[in-house]
Amino acid sequence: MDEWQPVETSPEGVTVMTKIDDERGVRNEQPLMRCRYLWWFPDRSMYTYYAPTHWRPLRDDPSHR
Repeated sequence: MDEWQPVETSPEGVTVMTKIDDERGVRNEQPLMRCRYLWWFPDRSMYTYYAPTHWRPLRDDPSHR
């Protein structure tokens, strides 16, 4: 599974690649971790003030992030 999935299907407690993709375009692509209804940076230092719309698994190759 490498294609973007709806955020409602994202695993909890796992860092995944996220993005917002809506009528305003694609933005905010970054790795985040979902914990209940909040999206956290992978180190859990801070949560985001937005909710992504899509997710996909992280790739091991840093050039694909």
